Amino acid sequence: MNRRQFNSVSVSAVALIATMALQQAHAITLADLSNADATKGLKTALEKGALSAVSILGVKDGYLGNEKVRIPLPDYLEDAAKWMRTFGQGARVDELVTSMNRGAEAAVPMAKDILVKTVQTMSVADAKGILAGGDTAVTEFFATKTRPALGAKFLPVVVKATEKVGLADKYNQIAEKASELGLVKKEDANIQQYVTGKALDGLFLMISEEEKKIRQNPVGYGSAILTKVFGAIR
Repeated sequence: MNRRQFNSVSVSAVALIATMALQQAHAITLADLSNADATKGLKTALEKGALSAVSILGVKDGYLGNEKVRIPLPDYLEDAAKWMRTFGQGARVDELVTSMNRGAEAAVPMAKDILVKTVQTMSVADAKGILAGGDTAVTEFFATKTRPALGAKFLPVVVKATEKVGLADKYNQIAEKASELGLVKKEDANIQQYVTGKALDGLFLMISEEEKKIRQNPVGYGSAILTKVFGAIR
């Protein structure tokens, strides 16, 4: 083997060894993270994401002006709404839709304390599961841990926002009849409960979007622990 061939083989061997080393390092980085780092990193990420989502949604037009989370009338009420618009009652329909979204916007700030407490009491198993999970891991975590408590907080606020609109009661009457016929789920047969559910869906969606940003660019958030933990699983 001449020198040129030897050098070529050596370079290839070095490249192969380097590639294998990088692959091995990437494969064990998550496993090698200490429980303290994994948990601390994720808590930092979730708290940032949760508070950011609350601040985005908990303002005027946070829901109404955002197509991703804007709360429309339930499907079973669309026919009734079209009928009302035909007879010049479109403004009343719009008023109800606006009140629904305003109720969600007013309720969201109440989620802050529950979300932060949930993050602070997160277990090591929760942290590892989310870090190893997919893009919906955070949404699933928050939905499991906080949805019932948040729903109980949100519902009275939503009721207060919609009770001023007479159509809410009329629509509930329609929904109740539809539910009796099996056309509507029982939990969706009350417009305030429907809005509360949609408000929570929107909150979890925005938290999930913040998580994706952190996963994709942890350095951009200026936190060493986020960079260490999320950089390890990219």
